[in-house]
Amino acid sequence: MKRIVITTTALIFMLSAVWLPLSGCALFQRGQVAEELTAVQVREYQGEKLSSINDFRENSIKGPQFIDIESYQLEITGLVSEPKTYTYDQVIDQNQPYKKVVRLNCVEGWSAIILWEGVLVRDLIAAANPQPGAEVVILHAYDGYTTSFPLDYLRDNDILMAYKMNEVTLPPQRGFPFQLVAESKWGYKWIKWITKIELSDDVDYRGYWEKRGYSNTGDIDKSYFGR
Repeated sequence: MKRIVITTTALIFMLSAVWLPLSGCALFQRGQVAEELTAVQVREYQGEKLSSINDFRENSIKGPQFIDIESYQLEITGLVSEPKTYTYDQVIDQNQPYKKVVRLNCVEGWSAIILWEGVLVRDLIAAANPQPGAEVVILHAYDGYTTSFPLDYLRDNDILMAYKMNEVTLPPQRGFPFQLVAESKWGYKWIKWITKIELSDDVDYRGYWEKRGYSNTGDIDKSYFGR
């Protein structure tokens, strides 16, 4: 009887050795790289229904921009005492993240309610120590697009420079690596693919659409035409 038990045990061990490499757990061997799974966007946050990240129309001046994040840099420049240059990871790792649900309203007549996550623009500006003459903040995009805001708008409000929407990283079509969440402003002020934040004393500066007759303030409760 003892001999049968030993033989059975040995047989079970041999079968296990054959079977285990075929199981889902054993397929991952030391040294292999785990495959990253696609994040799932949320569609409701604190009881509020959210739009899909696909509920946007493509209306950028040169089409979606695809930025090499390894060489990407964000500059904080102009009338600042301490100019800054950050990598993508440094922007995220060195600043407090915030979340906020904000509706984007486009002049084309559509809108989208999104949960945005990012850093406060005023924190980035403060770290560069603005000079006394700075009154305007000009934002530059990878495709050459620009828009501007009074410094007080960005300093006195919780304006996000977002890197996530609905809990997923911004897709290239939506402005990766960073898009401005310019709440209370029309969609053309929500600049995407941000590469530079420039502080200036040029109160007459006009961005891409503003030079073409759109309102420089871009206030959502006013017409987007004119000054």
